Amino acid sequence: MSNTPHELHEEFPQYAEKIGALKASDSHFAKLADEYHKINRAVHRAETLVEPVEELTEVEMRKQRAALKDEIYAYLKG
Repeated sequence: MSNTPHELHEEFPQYAEKIGALKASDSHFAKLADEYHKINRAVHRAETLVEPVEELTEVEMRKQRAALKDEIYAYLKG
């Protein structure tokens, strides 16, 4: 457990400008980024015990965040 918020611009600093541009111009990317932001916030709240959840739920949320992050990275590279 890291307790560090994993914001997209921090995860992919080399793509910070591209992330902003894609959010504004590509509705599919904007939806992915929004989903990532929502699950990332939920994971962070769980990790910091602001909104604690069962361990299995937290693990599943982390898996969902990782899958979205992988999809976003593939989008950014392409």
